[in-house]
Amino acid sequence: MKRDCKKKYFFQKTGFTLAEALAALVIATMVMITAVGIYMGVKRAEVSINKRLQSGFLAAEVLQRIAEDIDRIVIGNTDITMSISSKIEQGGYKSSKLVMENKIYDKDNKLQDFEKIVWQSHFDPDANGLVIYRAHSGYALEDKMLDAPKEKYETEKYIPICDGVTVFEIQAASDANVIGNWQSSSLPPAVRVSLSFAPVIQDLLGNPVVPVESIKTRTVAVDRFRTISYQFIAKEIPDINQIADANQPADANLPDTNDLRSSLNSEADG
Repeated sequence: MKRDCKKKYFFQKTGFTLAEALAALVIATMVMITAVGIYMGVKRAEVSINKRLQSGFLAAEVLQRIAEDIDRIVIGNTDITMSISSKIEQGGYKSSKLVMENKIYDKDNKLQDFEKIVWQSHFDPDANGLVIYRAHSGYALEDKMLDAPKEKYETEKYIPICDGVTVFEIQAASDANVIGNWQSSSLPPAVRVSLSFAPVIQDLLGNPVVPVESIKTRTVAVDRFRTISYQFIAKEIPDINQIADANQPADANLPDTNDLRSSLNSEADG
């Protein structure tokens, strides 16, 4: 009589316990938080560096564009006028407006704007500072196929150049004086333009200011053919042959002044 022997197999299931899974999850979370923190720090540093570089390049480009406009419009034999006005905008931002007009006489012997360029800034709270605008209009930009000239609102459009500006100051330099407002019929000898994108800080008195070292300034000569008064000043220049060379050793036959002074002191003490 045969018996059927039933063999029983026991399989042991292997895996992580709940405590091990939670510990692994916590470690992975900490590693992820650290990696994200390092990435965000590097990203902020990159943005800060790029912002400083771009602000420096952008300021140089704006100053160069203003200088080119001044050089182009003031050359010629027509009637040229220039006006400068400055003010303090909301938040303590220095704002200015420069208007340059090149006029000609038409067939009816009336003055017309041959070319007009306007640079001005305006405070915009959404831009966190000033916005610089440029307008270019005049008879030279008219379409000669039109029966009538365009209206002013159709020709003189203010184009935003850049935003986030904290200082946009235009001054007229005349006889070693800097004037923030120029309304004279004659042109100033030079125009000084200051521009900065640096954030506004408070001084010791609590007034909003921009650090001077972060302001880029450029002076543009208006009349480059003017006569500059100068004079020669005589200056005494010592003979180079009489200057002692510090690299040459002293003459051994001559007494050393230090030894002579020490010997005199010793004799006085004795």
